[in-house]
Amino acid sequence: MSIFPLPVFEEDADPSRREAMSDAEQYARLESPSTIVVRVGSMRRVAEYPYSGDAKPGCGSKMVARTHRGTELVEMLTTTCPNAGCGKAVSRSEMLDYIKASGGKDYPFRTDGRILRVATIEDLNDWSAIKETALEKVKVVKRMVEEHALDMRVVDVEPILGEEQVSIYYMSEDRVDFRLLLKDLATEFGTRIEMRQVGGRDEARLVADYEKCGQHCCCKNFLKVLKPVSMRSAKIQKATLDPLKISGRCGRLMCCLRYEDETYDDLKKRLPHRKTRVGTPEGPGIVLDSKILVQLVLVRLEEDSREIAVPVEDLCDPDDCPTKPVEPDPFRGLGGVDVAEKTDDRKRNRRRRKSKSDRQAEHKTISENEEGTATSPRPEIGDPTSNQDGDAGPKKKRRRRRRRKSGEGGEAGATGGESGTRAGDGPRSAPSAEGGGDGAGAPKKKRRRRRRRRGGGGGGGGGESSGGGE
Repeated sequence: MSIFPLPVFEEDADPSRREAMSDAEQYARLESPSTIVVRVGSMRRVAEYPYSGDAKPGCGSKMVARTHRGTELVEMLTTTCPNAGCGKAVSRSEMLDYIKASGGKDYPFRTDGRILRVATIEDLNDWSAIKETALEKVKVVKRMVEEHALDMRVVDVEPILGEEQVSIYYMSEDRVDFRLLLKDLATEFGTRIEMRQVGGRDEARLVADYEKCGQHCCCKNFLKVLKPVSMRSAKIQKATLDPLKISGRCGRLMCCLRYEDETYDDLKKRLPHRKTRVGTPEGPGIVLDSKILVQLVLVRLEEDSREIAVPVEDLCDPDDCPTKPVEPDPFRGLGGVDVAEKTDDRKRNRRRRKSKSDRQAEHKTISENEEGTATSPRPEIGDPTSNQDGDAGPKKKRRRRRRRKSGEGGEAGATGGESGTRAGDGPRSAPSAEGGGDGAGAPKKKRRRRRRRRGGGGGGGGGESSGGGE
């Protein structure tokens, strides 16, 4: 690939042209700026002040300004007028757009001040001496807070170049009455005192240095508006929910979770929700999960319950998606009935319900079997065809006869040999009169009559006489 030289850059790179115009001549061609954007104070507020000096400062220059707090040493950021000696000059409309994008009304931007001069060596030496006394002032303020027994924690003390005011930053969960403290501090420092309550993020802006990522804390480096961060941002970005890993120096959620929040919201709108029916190149299916950054959707196919990952661009309407043709089973018809047919028959039999007539016929058959069993004569104990319990036939019949046998045995023990009388032509009331006298004969007698009526005929009598024979 050939390189084509651009005439503009080639003209600037020409050493003969650079030597023709000296630095003094280039500086003389520049105009003095009319407005300068500066950074003010420990909280690194941004302000725009007018300038009427003859010097032509550049970005990063230290300047002395008259602000709403007094005479301060500020740092020049840029100018808002063209050809003002700063290569990073911006227009005022661009600066206002930047302020709107950075927070709008919440952006700490001030214009009530003016630039006095470019800072001299004496100004810089005075500022260094004032900053050295800040640590001693912090100790004095903490001692006075303990003397007044106030529930507050002193974070930092900020003096200014003119020493017209001292700002004290503190943290407290409740409202603090520090009127007496203000009088003592004003007497101690001999200047006006400003008490400012701050939160965790502002504390990090004042005293923090580096974050766990290895960079300067964002709140101290470039952030102007410290908005709260919600746990929703961490959940959407699939970040770990461990508070120790997603919290910054301030103890709150890290501000960088908010940087990509808008991007994640836009990407998430393109993905379908969970448990939604979608169409894929391999057939319709149900959405199980989705990946926001890679734009993939995990789908479970309805045909064979396979789980596949499909790009969001390949999703379509489930009714219009292509269906995969059913492949013939190579083992179908081998070895008798097909396994699939057996499974279908089992499912069909489970789903089959018995009709009312079928249930009535089944109950009738069961009742007839019970009646036939109740009227059938019992085998004798010595009969070789009977088993050890005196029961014959299938297991169900043995179980029924055993239950009847136990009931009859109890009745026989209670009546004390009354079955012989029942077998004859004597009155039926005789057994109850000859009972054991425990008061349980009457209800048992009713149960025996009920069984004889249902059994009917002499068969019932024969059954009772055999029971009595026991």
